[in-house]
Amino acid sequence: MKRALFPGSFDPITLGHYDIIKRGIKLFDEVVVAIGINAEKNYMFSLEERKAFIEKSFENEPKVKVVTYKGLTIDFCREIDAQFILRGLRNPADFEFEKAIAHTNRRLSKIETVFLLTAADTSYISSSIVRDVIRNNGDYTVLVPKTVVVK
Repeated sequence: MKRALFPGSFDPITLGHYDIIKRGIKLFDEVVVAIGINAEKNYMFSLEERKAFIEKSFENEPKVKVVTYKGLTIDFCREIDAQFILRGLRNPADFEFEKAIAHTNRRLSKIETVFLLTAADTSYISSSIVRDVIRNNGDYTVLVPKTVVVK
């Protein structure tokens, strides 16, 4: 089985994340969306909310699992027997940042990182932009899956 881990904070999941996951399930037998837990970070949405947004978005897709994890991504990959890390690239800055992480992960393990370019119509979307739109009472619904609801 080809299993890929798609790690992130998903605070919240965006249409860009959604697109990468949808395209990833065409390449892998299973895509594990892994929400990293970082006690140092202040999140807009709780871990439970973030997990629910993603689970509801893919409730009819058996090839997608949603989990949470702590620690190094490569350690978690080994734990769940994921041979690949899936990452989306929006721009050259993402590439430079992700390239360094991929090289480090490859040096520390045999786990390959697979990059997918985000779709042109979602490449400008980031979770931080979505959070800023939400904080300023803008229409965030055009940037996220329908399952993301601000209370």
